[in-house]
Amino acid sequence: MQRHNPHKILIGITGASGMLFLRSFLQCLAETEVTVHGVCSSSGENVLKMEQGLTPQQLPLVSKWYDVDDLAASPASGSSDYTSMVVLPCTMGSLASIAGGMSINLIHRAADVMLKERKRLVLAVRETPLNRTHLLNMLAVHDAGATLCPTMPSYYLKPTTLEEAAKTYAWRLADQLGIDIPNRRRW
Repeated sequence: MQRHNPHKILIGITGASGMLFLRSFLQCLAETEVTVHGVCSSSGENVLKMEQGLTPQQLPLVSKWYDVDDLAASPASGSSDYTSMVVLPCTMGSLASIAGGMSINLIHRAADVMLKERKRLVLAVRETPLNRTHLLNMLAVHDAGATLCPTMPSYYLKPTTLEEAAKTYAWRLADQLGIDIPNRRRW
């Protein structure tokens, strides 16, 4: 008997700093029965290599990769069966493209599809300080139905390493997607 998987997630990886959060999130998802597919921009590949020493294919749990320039791939269609999408980390350029409805690449198009189909889209934005354009773009995607979840770990559980801090963020991100992480600690 084939089992129904309630969560099929698309991860979009862009070139912002913060790949530690991506790795932690995928490690947390490995404790669940979630299906994860991915799209990585060329800048995302560069930053992932620089910060984590990894290629996208070396990331845990991602069972299928799409080419960022393939606008004919299934995530570009409203008939795809993804329940949610996370852009982690999300550059301000990707935020601007999504806010403007510009399908420059598959990450942007898939995000647009999630919005038009009223599915969960979470953008893990990474920039500081924020300028007025960033804030207006954040408001635009929020009004379109996306959730903004900046890569801000919590400190209630007194993490002692960057990895522990990133895990608190990964748990919060999973909550935004309605995914229960076993043994998740709550404050």
